[in-house]
Amino acid sequence: MKKLVATAPRVAALVEYNDCEVSEDEVKIKVQFASPKHGTEVVDFRGISPFIDEEFSPEWNLFVSRETNSARGIVFGEFQLGNMVVGEVVECGSKVTEYALGDIVCSYGPIMETVIVKAVDNYKLRKLPKGANWKNAVCYDPAQFAMSGVRDAHVRAGDYVVVVGLGAIGQIAIQLAKKAGASVVIGVDPLSHRREIAEKHGADATFDPITTDVGLEVKRLTGKLGADSIIETSGNAAALQAALRGIAYGGTISYVAFAKPFPEGFNLGREAHFNNAKIVFSRAASEPNPDYPRWDRKRIEETCWELLMNGYLDCSDIIDPVVPFADSAESYMKYVDQQPDLSIKMGITL
Repeated sequence: MKKLVATAPRVAALVEYNDCEVSEDEVKIKVQFASPKHGTEVVDFRGISPFIDEEFSPEWNLFVSRETNSARGIVFGEFQLGNMVVGEVVECGSKVTEYALGDIVCSYGPIMETVIVKAVDNYKLRKLPKGANWKNAVCYDPAQFAMSGVRDAHVRAGDYVVVVGLGAIGQIAIQLAKKAGASVVIGVDPLSHRREIAEKHGADATFDPITTDVGLEVKRLTGKLGADSIIETSGNAAALQAALRGIAYGGTISYVAFAKPFPEGFNLGREAHFNNAKIVFSRAASEPNPDYPRWDRKRIEETCWELLMNGYLDCSDIIDPVVPFADSAESYMKYVDQQPDLSIKMGITL
């Protein structure tokens, strides 16, 4: 049995592992499809903490234990890679009643041939309905953050909405904003391929922030009014500056990104002051939710799963490329770390 791990900063490899026994409240999933997380997971893969400015030691002595890690615990020298898996239930613990052998399910989990997860009182383990698209299923995690960003931006019918950063979260936010009734939805990303996908799935216009004064163009496109809501997923300082420039008076910037410290020169005067922007920091995982107790993480997850499974959201163009498991180590280093511009969210088939 093999799993995808980081054996050192920025080095991925397939390594052998021995399966664990299934506990009474667990199921074993034979993984068929998987996908990594292209955001925070990559920070770990590069050996950099999002909370400090320095790199980890060359020996890379700091590792993370994941709930869904079937090895159960910290594996020294092997940081397991992966975010979502889809596969068939091949073994059930004695106390498992909601799942049966042969069920196709989705779960958080590392990229490996089998994943063992808790299956009693675990609403994060989801059954796929017959005919469901696995590409939608592995977008379960980014969909939650996209939905929270759109909700925290208070997108309403007729609004002018901008989505900055067209990775998986931004692409799904484009779809959600348009389907919520926004009259103008604008996507912003330097990569033409991502802009094309956004236009295919609901964006009325897209801009390249490298060659365009995005704030000015947003004002022009909205009759000098500006955007009612801007959903920022890139974490780039220039992107937030452009958002402050392009927001309508009293509009809301929903800040979904986990940004690094901004460089000297970031300006909260000028347009920021006169546009009177509201900046809210949006995370699906932050409890209590701004709309608590009506909305909590569980409700966000359940709603996203419903929208993914009933076809309301279409993530088929987001999962690209799709690579075989045997090539996953080289592909991870290429598409996720070294050349992320070639991929939005990589898919893996086992």
